[in-house]
Amino acid sequence: MSPFLSEPAWRHGAPARTAVVLINLGTPEAPTPAALKTYLREFLSDPRVVEIPRAVWWPILNGVILNTRPAKSAEKYATVWTPEGSPLKVHTERQTKLLKGRLGAAGHRNLVVDYAMRYGQPSIPATLARLKAEGCTRFLLVPLYPQYAASTSATAFDAAYRWLTTTRNQPELRVLRSFCDDPGYIAALAAGIREHWMRNGRPDDGYRLLMSFHGVPRFTLDKGDPYHCECQKTGRLLAEALALRPDQYRITFQSRFGRAEWLQPYTAPTLQALAREGVRRVDVICPGFVGDCLETLEEIAIEGKSDFLAAGGKEYHYIPALNERDDWIAALAALVEAQLGGWPTREAADATALGLSATRAKALGATV
Repeated sequence: MSPFLSEPAWRHGAPARTAVVLINLGTPEAPTPAALKTYLREFLSDPRVVEIPRAVWWPILNGVILNTRPAKSAEKYATVWTPEGSPLKVHTERQTKLLKGRLGAAGHRNLVVDYAMRYGQPSIPATLARLKAEGCTRFLLVPLYPQYAASTSATAFDAAYRWLTTTRNQPELRVLRSFCDDPGYIAALAAGIREHWMRNGRPDDGYRLLMSFHGVPRFTLDKGDPYHCECQKTGRLLAEALALRPDQYRITFQSRFGRAEWLQPYTAPTLQALAREGVRRVDVICPGFVGDCLETLEEIAIEGKSDFLAAGGKEYHYIPALNERDDWIAALAALVEAQLGGWPTREAADATALGLSATRAKALGATV
């Protein structure tokens, strides 16, 4: 039996196409214990996510976690689930559609724009295989993680590379590694905060802006993962864009899992400490998430608010993620265009790349 997947039927003379694939973490199919169990099994089985020897981790995962955590996680998902589905999937779909429209308006009419999820559906291998069958021979992978981490960006690339090893006629492949310091991304974050201040005021005293990033185990920093440094860089650049003094903002890390030390300071204890110190108002933004999801809408907007107010704080605001902001979609389009340099994405350019005559190119549907 061949170790390679079957190749789609070859169509001579068909122009090669380029695909941009946005990649996000993933989401359960429904806010139910059964759906969460399926999702968590795939997510927590990834050795990039949980760096514990399999012989130790497997009994814990299958004997304890998958029998207790799905029901609790399902309750949390139910608080943020929308009629359209999971917020993360909804925002990813909308961002994909808007990016396709913006790139098309810029002349990239022979460019396919789609999305995939690292865990759950649509999967990375299935999406790449489908697009290859549709004639795509060049892929740009764009993980929607501004800050690179082995447990997010790298595992998305792993899934794509594994698919390549099963592919006989491999396509060209490029990746956008991270964009933690991209000017357009930073400007969009700053604009969202300024708009929030215009609606709610920008107090000078008794106020903090909290930038909460998703946490990872502390040992990953010691082993060379650049995630902590990239989060710090994003926070510093955002503070500079807003002309904030060092005492007016904090960079923290959320979503700790297990007993091991994770990157600090932790978000929830920081919120409680600020309230006890007499800080009356806190605004919280999550720069590591370009679309709202469980970790922003439930953990920060709901649980974070409860933590701060219960500790004596007076006013708490969660500032939404970038979601479908026009300036963010423009920044994303600029990032994509920069990575596409040299690849034909316009119909006329593709005809030229194939070495076709103008007459032949027109017959194939190209605009020349």
